[in-house]
Amino acid sequence: MELDQVIMERRSVRRFKKLAVPWFIVSSCLDAAVHAPSSGNVQNWRFVVVQKKENREKIIKACSEHYWMLDAPVLIAVISDLEKIRKLFGIRGEALYAVQNCAAAIENLLLKAAELGLGATWIGDFDEQKIMEILKIKDERRPQAIIALGYGEDFEKKSTREPLDNFVYFEEWDKREDKERGKLTPVADLLRKVLKK
Repeated sequence: MELDQVIMERRSVRRFKKLAVPWFIVSSCLDAAVHAPSSGNVQNWRFVVVQKKENREKIIKACSEHYWMLDAPVLIAVISDLEKIRKLFGIRGEALYAVQNCAAAIENLLLKAAELGLGATWIGDFDEQKIMEILKIKDERRPQAIIALGYGEDFEKKSTREPLDNFVYFEEWDKREDKERGKLTPVADLLRKVLKK
């Protein structure tokens, strides 16, 4: 699948088929994640892969009891290792860069999963302390997200997106047009037309 198509068609999935995901596919998603950019190439992301049902149940209870997650055969906890990033970048590194780096890794993982025909959802609704206890995570590390991964039973209808020019400014805040480039919307429309073919 082409990258543009993966980006446009990726969906969050909350219903999964009762099929195991082979390890080589899970590891392909993780390998995509570790190729994300990171501040100072610190690569502070860590991943805990959880497949045993009893362990997934514990995690689900810590995720505001989102029981739909139990149908996902794989849960991946994304953890930020803070020690090195704190030494390099101080409090800003711990509070911001660590989160940004893990978010980039998560997006890579989600896109690779979509490319491989998997469904996935990024979950941020969890009790951080409980996740740390369940996964035996030490204090210098912090959970960032839980990814539910499996073969999707259904893919939610993708939410509509506002036009690109609603989000982009030229040279300064709130300046929506540029005499040289014009508005961005026609380019976005062109991309959508190409992908629909």
